[in-house]
Amino acid sequence: MKKNINRRDFIKKSTIIATGISLEDKLHPSIIKYPIINNEHYYEREVFLAKAPDIPFAPRRAASWWTTIEDLLWSQKMIKDKVKRRAEDFAKANIDTAINFGFHARFDFSNYFGQMNEYFAFVKEELHKHNIKYLDHYSCNNVERPKNKEEFEKLHRRQRHHVLLFHDPIAAKHAQYEGHRFQDICEVDLFNGERGYALQYQFEAFCHNNPGFLDMHRKYLERLIKEVDFDGYQIDDMCDYVGLRACGCKFCKERFKKDYGQEIPPASDKSFWGDMSKPMLYWGDYESPIFRNWIKMKDDVVADHVAMVKQIVGSKPLFTCCSSTGPIVLNSISLNLERIADIVDFYMLENVGISIHSVNWTKMDVEALQQKDIAKKRGNSPAIALSYTIYRDGGYLGWSLARFWGVANWASTIKDRVYEEDPIDAIETAEMIHPCNNWEVKYSDLNHYDSEEFVEVRLAYNYYCRINGWRDSEGLEHWDKTKIWSKNFVENNIGYRIVRYKELEDANQLLLDKTPLLLDGVGCVSDAQFNAIQNYLSKGGIMWVSFPFGTHDEKGFKRKMPLSEQLLKKRYKNLLIIDSITKNKDSFSTLIKNGNLIPTIQQTAGEEGWKVRFRKYGNKPVIHFMNSKLKAIPHPTAKDIGQAPVLNNIESLIQNNLIEFEIDARKINFSDLKLYSPELDDKNREIIISRSNDKLKMKVDLNGIKVYALGQ
Repeated sequence: MKKNINRRDFIKKSTIIATGISLEDKLHPSIIKYPIINNEHYYEREVFLAKAPDIPFAPRRAASWWTTIEDLLWSQKMIKDKVKRRAEDFAKANIDTAINFGFHARFDFSNYFGQMNEYFAFVKEELHKHNIKYLDHYSCNNVERPKNKEEFEKLHRRQRHHVLLFHDPIAAKHAQYEGHRFQDICEVDLFNGERGYALQYQFEAFCHNNPGFLDMHRKYLERLIKEVDFDGYQIDDMCDYVGLRACGCKFCKERFKKDYGQEIPPASDKSFWGDMSKPMLYWGDYESPIFRNWIKMKDDVVADHVAMVKQIVGSKPLFTCCSSTGPIVLNSISLNLERIADIVDFYMLENVGISIHSVNWTKMDVEALQQKDIAKKRGNSPAIALSYTIYRDGGYLGWSLARFWGVANWASTIKDRVYEEDPIDAIETAEMIHPCNNWEVKYSDLNHYDSEEFVEVRLAYNYYCRINGWRDSEGLEHWDKTKIWSKNFVENNIGYRIVRYKELEDANQLLLDKTPLLLDGVGCVSDAQFNAIQNYLSKGGIMWVSFPFGTHDEKGFKRKMPLSEQLLKKRYKNLLIIDSITKNKDSFSTLIKNGNLIPTIQQTAGEEGWKVRFRKYGNKPVIHFMNSKLKAIPHPTAKDIGQAPVLNNIESLIQNNLIEFEIDARKINFSDLKLYSPELDDKNREIIISRSNDKLKMKVDLNGIKVYALGQ
C-alpha cells in the first residue's frame, strides 16, 4: 500500500473534505482511498467526511450591500452617516440579509484591511440593529493585473463594480500579504511559463493548490473573523478562470503524479489537448483518460480549498458563485458545484443579466431546478437566486422568478457593470426591491423552505456525463437534451424535478416517487446506478429512456457492451424506449399522444404564454403564474458589457389574458383561491373554480398583469 507521506501537509492539517466522489469509493472512518487510473494500487490520505450543513438562518429577501472606493475613507463622518442611512433603507425594504458587493479582488486591498474591517464591523453593527444578517462576498484567488494599456481600459469599462484599486506593474512585483509575495503564488501557464492570466477578467490567478496561497488565505480569513465576524461568507470564484492553460506549477504537477500516477503531456500531444485551434474552453480530448483525470484533479484542488475555508469559518454558512453547473464547457474552468456540494451550506444561482435578453427566462428553469435539488438533498439548505438589474422592472422580474422557482431572492443592482459609465437614472438596491418585498410581507409571505413541489415527471441529469465529456454521435451532450426536455415541461405546465447522479445510485430513493423517470442521453452510467435502476424497474418503477444508454462507465471508459442491451433483455414491464428529444422533436408530444404522460394542468382557453407552477405550503395550495412572453423595453443609451441594451421596462406580448385551465382533481385539489399580484397592489380577484367529476375548471383574469401573479 503506497502511503501519502509528503503531499501538501498544509492541506492535510487544515482541510475537512466533503465526499464529492462516487459512492463506490472505499471509505474508512477517516481515510478516503483514491484509485490510480489503472486501478492496481491506491494511496491514502487522512480527511474528515462531510457533516450536516450549517443553517443558523435561512435568507428569504437578500440584497447586495454595495461598497465603493470612498468607503476606504473610513472613519470619516460621511461614511458612517451613509452606512446608517442605507441600513435604515434596507430595513424599510424588508431585506433580511445584506451581502457585501465590492472590494472584490480582496487581496488587491491588503494595504487597507485595517480600515476595511472597521468599516465592515460598523456596517454589521448597524444592520444588526434592524435584525438584518450581514454576509461577506469577495473573490479570494485573484488580483487585477491588466497586461497592457488596452487591457487596462477594458478592465475599467467592464469591471468597475469590483472597485478597482490595484498595483501598477512596478509595485505589483513587491505586493504581498503575511509574507507571501503575490507573484510567487500565482498559477503557472503551461505553455509559456508565465503567471496564469484570465483574459476575460484581466486578472492573475492564485493557485488553489499552492501552500503559500492557502496559508495567506487562511490567515486573512482568521483575521477577518476576529475583527468582523460576518454572519456568513460567499467566497467567490472557487473555480479556475485561467482555464486549461493552467496550472503548471510544481505543486499541481506533483499532485497529478501522486493522485493519478500521470504527467501533463506537452502541447504537441493532440491525443490529450485535442483541437487547440478552437477557443481554450473547448480544448481537450475526452477520449484520453489522462485528460479526464486532469479535469478531475483540477476540480479536486478547488474542492480542497473550499473545504479548508469551511474548516476556518466553522459554523457560519459558506457558499460560492455558480451561474450553472450543467454543461461540459464548465470543466474547462473547474466550475463544478456537484463536486463541492457536500462542503458548502447555501447554494446560489446567478440567473438574470441586466440586458434585454433577461426576459427570456424559460431557458434558466433547468439550472434553477438543478441547483434547487442540490440544496434540497443537502438537508433542505437555502437555494438563492441572484438577479442583477439596473431598474425596477428588472428587479421585479428577478423577484418573480425566485417566487416561481420557490427559492430565496437575492436582489442586486449592478450599475457599475454597465458599459463605460453609469446611467444617471439608475437606482439603489433598496429602492429597487422595496415595493416587491413589502408587498410580499403584507400579502403573500410564503416560506419556500417549507413547501412541497408538485411533480409529474423526474428528469435525470447525470453528472458523470459532464465530467467525462460524453457526447452522442452528433456531438450533442447530455445537458443539451436535459435543457430541451425542461423547456417542453415548462411550456406545457408539467411539474418536474431534476434527479441527479447520487439519487440514481439509490433504488430506495428512486422508489419513493411513483412518477416516471426520464433519461435522455445518459451515456455514462456507473455500475451502482445501473443496479439501482434495475432494482427500481424490477419493483414496478416507470422509466422512459432513449439510447444510447450506458455506453461508458462513471470514469468515462467505454463499456464492451452498452447497458442498454442488458435493459432490453430483461423486458421490464414499465420500461419505455423513446427517441431522444434532439433526434425527434416530437418525442414529448408522442408521450402525451400515447397516454404515457397525461398533464395534470391543461390550458383550455385564452392565449398561451402564462406558465403555471403548483406548490403546497403546509396545507395551503398555491398556484404561481409566470409570463413567458415578455417584451423587453431597452434603455435608450445604457448597454451592458457585451454591448447589449440594458433592460429598462417590461411589457407583455399576451393579448388575451382571460385564461382557463382544466385540472385533474385526483392529483391537485382546491376549492377557493384568489388572485394576487404586486401589479394589483392591495387588490385581489376571484378565481372562478368549478368541479365536474374528477376535473376542476379554473378561470383566471390576468388582465393588467404583465409578469407574475399567484392564486392562494
